[in-house]
Amino acid sequence: MAYLQILKSGIQTTVQDAGRPQHQRDGFPESGSIDQGAARVANLLVGNAEQAAVLEFSLLGPTIEFSAPTFIALTGAEFATDLNGEPLAANRCWQVQAGDVLTIGNATKGRVGYLAVAGGIQTQPVLGSRSTTMRLHLGGLNGQALAAGDLLPVKRQVVLPSYFHRHLPAERLPEQATPAEIRLLKGPQWDWFDEATQTALVDSEYEISNQADRMGYRLTGPKLTVPERSLLSTATVRGALQVPANGQPIVLLADRQTTGGYPIIAVVATVDLGYFAQCQPGQKVRFKLIDLPTAQTLLADVRQPLDELEQTVITGKYKPPYGISRVASQRIARLFED
Repeated sequence: MAYLQILKSGIQTTVQDAGRPQHQRDGFPESGSIDQGAARVANLLVGNAEQAAVLEFSLLGPTIEFSAPTFIALTGAEFATDLNGEPLAANRCWQVQAGDVLTIGNATKGRVGYLAVAGGIQTQPVLGSRSTTMRLHLGGLNGQALAAGDLLPVKRQVVLPSYFHRHLPAERLPEQATPAEIRLLKGPQWDWFDEATQTALVDSEYEISNQADRMGYRLTGPKLTVPERSLLSTATVRGALQVPANGQPIVLLADRQTTGGYPIIAVVATVDLGYFAQCQPGQKVRFKLIDLPTAQTLLADVRQPLDELEQTVITGKYKPPYGISRVASQRIARLFED
């Protein structure tokens, strides 16, 4: 078995995959990549299934030495990155050799990055997932963020894949100078809040605070009035916008608790979850309320090209299936042009 050696850890570098949502009913956090779209694209670029384990890092990436030849891809936020001192572009597949050193520096745009390796990170699965849940010391490598000297098992890959020279467009990332528009659905306790509070949520500007991690991002801005009705506990979902007693919203993410006692006024639309997760501290955000059919349509428009891309990677060639729209077909074909 080959391995990756961590020379420098970066910030909160962990092993993540699609998470363990089937175990939330057992009291375990879902975990997994907080920008699921970016992690999926990284895997597809190196020919992995979308649930393969990747490395996730925030604001400052790790420095890694490879013990054997393989193929890698970087996605998510923009990072200053080089391979053996030479700049390395994101959103494409690259070949690395034994002894090569990958240095991922500071994020220049966005927050969270992903490194996929052909075959996936081969740490031991726990409850059906390799995802790291740090507060429970669960999964990943010893259940913790990676540290200098750690060795991560991977598969040796020397065969040049058919997708080697292909690349994908960069992910949409928030602009620090412009408020990010985040689309919301009404939450289960939406009607508990008075009309003035509902209006304030979508008419005001909030800021991502420094209290932001994989559990959730705390926001600062106009105080929302908390309803007088009491809530003993309710199930939580990724993107739930809770309103605690201080009236400052919290958006829950991958490592959130499975239940909570704060009312949920709204939920971030799935199509915008990755975009929201890429917001750095200090980023301004504004919310826009949409309905469920609109949210479903927006999500389908994003997922369809990736679904077809996955089939292209699996089969090794582009062959649009029956029923795919002409526009979607052209979008996928352009991704795989020489």
